[in-house]
Amino acid sequence: MYQKLLVAIDPEDDGEGKCAIAAAMELLAEDGELHLASVYNPGGGGFFPHVTEEAPEQKEAEVRKQLDLFVRKYLPLDRNASLHVVAGSAGEKLVGLAAQLSADLMILVSRGSSGHWPLRRATVEYVSVNAPCRVLVLPSSERADSQTAEEEDK
Repeated sequence: MYQKLLVAIDPEDDGEGKCAIAAAMELLAEDGELHLASVYNPGGGGFFPHVTEEAPEQKEAEVRKQLDLFVRKYLPLDRNASLHVVAGSAGEKLVGLAAQLSADLMILVSRGSSGHWPLRRATVEYVSVNAPCRVLVLPSSERADSQTAEEEDK
């Protein structure tokens, strides 16, 4: 069992959040600390990085709202979680947050090179190599579902 667990959640993927929180509940000590983190890109408009579609505060509020929704939907009522919403490069920010929290374990969900976030594999690799703690990489729910279907067909 782990005392301090950091779970990285993509706020746009409900299945990923559910999977990651379920895994965290299995691994977190009864008196352990759970930290849920989402990293968002503050964005920029191509050649004009200072021009964004929406204010950073607005984007942060949206991500925090989605993270809070994950907690209400999937976290058991007798457990608490600290929420962290950070702007910047996902890999670097997650590694930094893990160090700041002195996390024992970080949980990520990987979609590999597919999915709507093509940099996901690079982020998972960066975190796996640079994290100051153990890293557990879970398969995406889409991949896990397709593997289960393939096994049932055999």
